[in-house]
Amino acid sequence: MSVLAIARMGHPILLQRAVEVEDVNAPQIRLLLQNMRETLTESGGVGLAAPQVYVSLRMFLYSVPPVRSEGEEDPPRPVQALINPELEPVGSDTVPRLEGCLSIPGLRGEVPRYRQVRYKGWNEHGVWVEGVASGFCANVMQHEMDHLDGILYPMRMTDMARFGFEAEIGRYGVKA
Repeated sequence: MSVLAIARMGHPILLQRAVEVEDVNAPQIRLLLQNMRETLTESGGVGLAAPQVYVSLRMFLYSVPPVRSEGEEDPPRPVQALINPELEPVGSDTVPRLEGCLSIPGLRGEVPRYRQVRYKGWNEHGVWVEGVASGFCANVMQHEMDHLDGILYPMRMTDMARFGFEAEIGRYGVKA
């Protein structure tokens, strides 16, 4: 396995809509997922989309570490994959989420995200999966899905006063 380079904000691949994976069981897709998993583990992140490693394909990894779980509806989840995912909101409730991104290192911003999303797609084993994600998991899925559509989280922000460097936000918080 290999740790892959991560594209940073400013690279055009992050602003393009990724293309569908034609064969979810292809050996090169399995290898890419293994390398993405290694890259995610090395980075300490919770999600990673293929465009972030310079591959314009509609697939991402997501996880919910135990410390980020928000209860029964948002249990901890190991790193999992969604290939050719589809997401749709469940209801219209949104919550402000403080997000970071491996492609925008050192910065964080508050983004409105749906509380719950219905998801479907293929997992890393080539099995069709679907379900409802809530809380932190729903947040991660929406963030990674945006990468597949060429959207970076600052493009979703509604108040740039709620955007800043991680160290400063950690020290002072995000003030209204």
